[in-house]
Amino acid sequence: MKGPDGEAYMSDDPTQLSDFNDRFEDPSDDPLFNFDGDDPDHAHIFQRKELLKVGHVPESARIVGRDEEIESVAAELRPLVRGNPPNNVMIYGKTGTGKSLVARHVTERACRAARSQGESVGTAYVDCAQHNTQTRVARSITRTLNDDRTDLEIPRAGIGSGEYYDYLWEILDVLYDSVLIILDEVDRLENDDVLMQLSRARESGKAESHLGVIAISNKIEYRDQLNERVKSSLREEEFVFQPYNANQLREIMDHRRDAFHDGVLTDDVIPLTAAFAAQEHGDARKAIEILRHAGELAERHADERVTEEHVRDAQEWAEIDRFEELLRGSTTQVKFILYALAMLTEERDTDEFSTSQIYERYTETAERLDASVLSEHRVYELLKEQAFLGVVESTRTGGGRGQGSYLEHRLVQDTGIVLKSVLRDSRLSDLK
Repeated sequence: MKGPDGEAYMSDDPTQLSDFNDRFEDPSDDPLFNFDGDDPDHAHIFQRKELLKVGHVPESARIVGRDEEIESVAAELRPLVRGNPPNNVMIYGKTGTGKSLVARHVTERACRAARSQGESVGTAYVDCAQHNTQTRVARSITRTLNDDRTDLEIPRAGIGSGEYYDYLWEILDVLYDSVLIILDEVDRLENDDVLMQLSRARESGKAESHLGVIAISNKIEYRDQLNERVKSSLREEEFVFQPYNANQLREIMDHRRDAFHDGVLTDDVIPLTAAFAAQEHGDARKAIEILRHAGELAERHADERVTEEHVRDAQEWAEIDRFEELLRGSTTQVKFILYALAMLTEERDTDEFSTSQIYERYTETAERLDASVLSEHRVYELLKEQAFLGVVESTRTGGGRGQGSYLEHRLVQDTGIVLKSVLRDSRLSDLK
């Protein structure tokens, strides 16, 4: 990184860093982070950007199209307001249907109501996509619920789930009458031992507090995979959240309009954002992300208003971002295969290709980059894995008389998105 005169200023030499700091005694003079002067509108796109952050729990008036779901979940938690045990809840639905939002919103309101009645209530939220083992979940819950009234120092590492649970039971007995625990993306857990421990804590005499679990999953078949003992101890109420329709998505966006300064959004921004999200199974989370990123693009380019063009660019960014999320952890060889399939799709009049056709183009790609070449059978297996992940679609077809049947593969995503995504990998840069 260079200083204003073109010389490096990030150095292990403290005198060099000090010299750079001396040039900008007033931090507002630093041109790298100065948004005043020639572009006064640069920093005047957003007014309350937090309204567009994933995970933000807005006030009731901003939650659209989920009144019935809010009331249903609240009915299961209502007993804790009077000091009685709440019911466990399982919420299913596609991504962006308001599952986490409703769970966190209702939980916050239940806790406020209970505390107003003199009840001591605690809450913990766990993202099981991040904390996917029993030890990580137990640690997250325990450290969240602990405070200085216990004099307990909960270690971040070095102990197992059993020790964390021992701390947890002690914390519950000292601090709380009831606790509500939200396990988001619960299907990402390695096993269901966490649900067993939490649902049987009071029954087994480990804790006196009432403990309620709200488990959230995108997979409606998740409960069928649970151990029968877990199902028995949970005895939960199940709710399925349906996708938002286009009108609801538009209303959701209208309720976030004040994230921007007045007059910043052109009239077509919210309808277009809602339309894009409606195409993706009513995903409100995606709509909010597109709207936020459109504003960031306008801000980055020092534009005075957020326009349809910003939304279209943000939509493309969102598609690439989502596709890269699907590819996270994929090998370079998988990217070679997807690149080969994308290029075939670009060049031919069809979008479906046999394994052998893909393998031929994949071989050319790997050899061009002087990379090792997998066997055709291995490429076939990797294509099946990508079909399982929803990246490609594989269909068995007849090859005609005497030829038997074989698989044909097609990309689920637009080829332009696939190519831009895989070519972001520096190891494939020579293919550009």
